[in-house]
Amino acid sequence: MAVIDVAGLTKRYGGHTVLNGVSFSVEEGEIFGLLGPNGTGKTTTVECVEGLRRPDSGTIRVLGLDPIGDGRALRERIGVQLQHTELPDNIKVWEVLDLYATFYAEPNDWRKLLEQWGLGDKRDARFGKLSGGQKQRLFIALALVGNPKVAFLDELTSGLDPQARRATWELIKQVRASGVTVVLVSHFMDEVEELCDRVAVFDRGGIVATGSPAELIDEVDAEHQVRFTLMAGAADDPVALLSGLPGVSGVTRDGDRVSVTGRGDFATAVTSALARNLIPVANLRIDKRTLDDAFTTLTGRSFHP
Repeated sequence: MAVIDVAGLTKRYGGHTVLNGVSFSVEEGEIFGLLGPNGTGKTTTVECVEGLRRPDSGTIRVLGLDPIGDGRALRERIGVQLQHTELPDNIKVWEVLDLYATFYAEPNDWRKLLEQWGLGDKRDARFGKLSGGQKQRLFIALALVGNPKVAFLDELTSGLDPQARRATWELIKQVRASGVTVVLVSHFMDEVEELCDRVAVFDRGGIVATGSPAELIDEVDAEHQVRFTLMAGAADDPVALLSGLPGVSGVTRDGDRVSVTGRGDFATAVTSALARNLIPVANLRIDKRTLDDAFTTLTGRSFHP
């Protein structure tokens, strides 16, 4: 069942069109990603869906509600973590959770949220003293304090180190596991591949494709490589053998190192041929196609966050 339906969403500022006919739907229980470089309309889209901005045209329904006409009722049922969120440095963790809980008729128990999101020992800590990862945990807890059906997380991991980013990914998975539908705004390809069930790819104020990360990658017809090292005792030269395989466009050898270039699922044919002909190899590496490749194919330009 769709919990969000957006059709023909358009937004202009002065004479500049920021969103041009954006349409998508979000199913209950999924992590749905909005992916694209900065400035492509992702945050404006989410702010319209949340009711923070009024669109110039188009229709939006979130949990069956109009974000503008039913704004008060909708705010009771969604949780929001904005792209740029700041709190007073001196406010304590428990104080801000207690304050946010007063905004809702039937809030979650913020004391339980403290423990659930690993902030129990930071109850009396001041916001300005928290690490980047701890602040993100707090922002997630604040997005959930209203007991929402849908949570919007906008660029949640920006500015975090790799370890903190991956820890935050696990938190986002926990949000979905708790029964909350998640809309994730991100310009990180690896993040979207790791977390999202489906993703809408934004470019120049519009959506150029929607699907699972795997589906979008499978549509890419870009060349990629299989590389390996021939082990001692390999009697046959694999160049001629591999050159004739389906999808293979080229094979090069430099001493014991071999690189095979091709399209589609040629890697399966390569590994099968090596095994079938008893050619021992080491350090076999398949350079996978990525969402970055998909974005380039879909838009005709490289992805620059």
